[in-house]
Amino acid sequence: MLNKVPYEFAIIRVVPRVEREEFLNVGVIVFCKRKKYLGIKYQINEDRLRAFDKELDIEMLNSYLSAWKAVCIGGTQGGSIGQQEQPYRFRWLSASRSTILQTSRIHPGISEAPEEELEDLFRRYVL
Repeated sequence: MLNKVPYEFAIIRVVPRVEREEFLNVGVIVFCKRKKYLGIKYQINEDRLRAFDKELDIEMLNSYLSAWKAVCIGGTQGGSIGQQEQPYRFRWLSASRSTILQTSRIHPGISEAPEEELEDLFRRYVL
């Protein structure tokens, strides 16, 4: 228990038709301040997304998620947000929005290895 630290996570959702409020989980973001960890993992299942909206622009969605990944990694490739500290980047990514790409509310957890939690949460909520 001594090595366990708190972390936070949010589920990434695609909301093809915002007005219908239907969504599909496509990824997870995990942030752990003490371990200085901010990670993202996502997977786009075109068939499942097409069931929601046949005209969904998958390339656009991929580019949005790539931008989110760049923000997680940090540095100039993530633009002005990517140059901010990890807590700011996590809060920016997990902020409430009414667009095609959204996140769940933030959930807490405790773990020794937040990178392993990312994998577990991804398997549990996305696959």
